Amino acid sequence: MTRYESVLDLIGNTPLVGIHALSPNPAVRIYAKLEGQNPGGSVKDRIALRMIVQAERDGLLTPGATILEPSSGNTGIGLAMVCRVKGYRLKIVMPENVSIERRQLLEIFGAEVILSPGEEGSNGGIRMAQAIAAEHPEYVFLYQYANAANPLAHYEGTGPEIWRDCPEIDVFVSGLGTTGTLMGVGRYLKERKPGVQIVAVEPPSGEIVQGLRSLDDGYVPPVFDPTVLDGKRIVRLGESIEFTRDLVNICGIFGGISSGAAVAGAVKVARKMTSGTIVVLLADGGWKYLSTGAWTDPIDEVVARSSTTIFF
Repeated sequence: MTRYESVLDLIGNTPLVGIHALSPNPAVRIYAKLEGQNPGGSVKDRIALRMIVQAERDGLLTPGATILEPSSGNTGIGLAMVCRVKGYRLKIVMPENVSIERRQLLEIFGAEVILSPGEEGSNGGIRMAQAIAAEHPEYVFLYQYANAANPLAHYEGTGPEIWRDCPEIDVFVSGLGTTGTLMGVGRYLKERKPGVQIVAVEPPSGEIVQGLRSLDDGYVPPVFDPTVLDGKRIVRLGESIEFTRDLVNICGIFGGISSGAAVAGAVKVARKMTSGTIVVLLADGGWKYLSTGAWTDPIDEVVARSSTTIFF
């Protein structure tokens, strides 16, 4: 068994697992990148560590510094884990209607939670964090949506891992949030294989799919470069829940709701292919979603519940 000197050394090198049973075309193979295997439980561990390390290199972070960041979920948890190990203070701005288990995770790692109006969603949390950063220049505002270390973490880590483990890849599919994963992985893969297709999964405008965003809802992350994308697939919350259940029931993979959305998008891509290989990124595991009832309750009840509480 491999020995590591720090929990931070466990970030990355996540497994790629076949979920071919969900492919609608036997000639199209689908592999899932299991980012829930990161120590903080999600793909966001990668950018949390990379942003902090870059800020240290740039002289922005000094011992005892306070980091400020808007996050409704996994980035905050990843930052809290890294800050706990490195000794930084952390303030996370998040909507007041987040689930209790998410707040508890942040507080367990020692983060201070600042609540923004729930009806304003994640965009409201971003605006509040920007206002706080302007009032407190002593805070280090990493701002994942505009931080070049976000896509760089995937260009240097996630992309090379996928290319190493699946060089026959034809399509990469991922949910659209900060867009950092799609940008970093997409650029890396296209440099090695120009014909590879990069496909984003997003909800319809105005509809909540936990962990994803529609660029039509008014906020486009500064790290986003539309030239990297070859297409989008629209996935609704009900579809996301159905495929989240299929991941468990058919493949034995306990993924989060955004993972179900990503798989739904990958299946839509597979339907249009005659043959080939898809890699889909599953952003996290299902543990933080148990209170949604996504695996046990009627889907329409889960959809209604998710419209009032942010679980991701």
